[in-house]
Amino acid sequence: MCAPIYLLQMTKPHTRTEAANACIKIFDTDFFRALCEPARIQIFRQLVLKGRSDIGTIAEALPQDRSVIARHLQTMQRAGLLHSQTEGRHTFYEIDGPIIAARLEQIVGLMHTLVPLCCPRKPR
Repeated sequence: MCAPIYLLQMTKPHTRTEAANACIKIFDTDFFRALCEPARIQIFRQLVLKGRSDIGTIAEALPQDRSVIARHLQTMQRAGLLHSQTEGRHTFYEIDGPIIAARLEQIVGLMHTLVPLCCPRKPR
C-alpha cells in the first residue's frame, strides 16, 4: 500500500525527471485507485447523500451484495476516504472530509509546481 498523500513529504521538484517522479508518486496511490471503481463511486455518492451510514443503509440503494459493499468500504477506508466507528453490532462509515480536502489541496499545489517543469501550455 502506498503512503497516504498527506504523509508524503515532497521537496519542490527542480527538473523534469523530479517533476515526473513526484507526479507518479502522487497519482499512483490507493487514494486514486479507490476512486476508479464505479461501485465505490456509488458508495461514495450514497455517503455524500445520506451521511454517516451502516452497510445496511448503504446497501439499500445499491445492486451489490452487502459482502461486496463491505469489501469496497474496507478498501475506501484503507485509502483514507472514509473512517468508521463501531457501535454494538453495527459499523458506521463516514466520509473523511478534512483528509480528502487536504489531499486534494496538496495535489493542486504540486500541480502548480509541476506545470512549468513538465507540461507548460504552449501559445497557440
